[in-house]
Amino acid sequence: MSRSDSNNGNKKSGRQGGTFRKKSYARGNSPIKKKNEPKKVSNPNEMRLNRYVANSGVCSRREADIYIAAGNVTVNGKPISEMGYKVKLTDDVRFDGRRLNPIKREYVLLNKPKDFVTSGRDERGRRTATSLVAGASKSELIAVDKLDKSTTGLMIFTNDGELAKRLARPKNGLRKIFHVTLTKELRSADLKRIKEGITVDDHVVRIQDISFVEKAPKNEVGIEIYSSRNNIIKRLFEELDYEVTKLDRVVYASLTKKDLPRGHWRYLTEQEVINLGMIK
Repeated sequence: MSRSDSNNGNKKSGRQGGTFRKKSYARGNSPIKKKNEPKKVSNPNEMRLNRYVANSGVCSRREADIYIAAGNVTVNGKPISEMGYKVKLTDDVRFDGRRLNPIKREYVLLNKPKDFVTSGRDERGRRTATSLVAGASKSELIAVDKLDKSTTGLMIFTNDGELAKRLARPKNGLRKIFHVTLTKELRSADLKRIKEGITVDDHVVRIQDISFVEKAPKNEVGIEIYSSRNNIIKRLFEELDYEVTKLDRVVYASLTKKDLPRGHWRYLTEQEVINLGMIK
């Protein structure tokens, strides 16, 4: 029967003498709603084992079911292979002997606007970059490194403390490209000096590359650097008697500002997280 035929059949059975006829129901078959039963409230201190494993970053939930069935996961020292098994957040859950953390790891890329400080909380009531990513995770996100209040551009926030510490190590020196605007044109001789290395606080600042920005005034340059020293770009130009008026981090590690407007954030893709994780 087609849909239109079905509708006609319903009209014939439901109408009599041009009016709708009430349906009668036998006792026990009445559609009367049952009394509202109390909803089962999930325990916030418990979660399914496969979710616990997935949240720890080991694998997906589907893959976690496979590992659980194979006996790779233990709870408080005992192998658990039961599907749907629930664990407490205080339980000792291990995958191949390694203890897991059930808090889902989040990785966020922010295009920081000007006049936002990068400290977690500011006692002076100034706007913070952390507040811009507050809706990205239920857990606290920390910045991998900091930009000063006037500097704009890319920042990474995460609740993965281990990765954050590894990326912040001075020896790792993540690749960074800045768009620098000066109060006056940069002389070619000074550009060459920067390429060769400028000494700041008794340490030579080594850069990977510097060049004038294409189709822009000569007071705008792009500079690629790996140093993690605080405010090193501004201090480098100060050594040559230049003042930086705008500083924008346009590349951070392998990440760019593509499709990320100022003041907005996005989650890193799985591949981007893997690439960052390879940095030792």
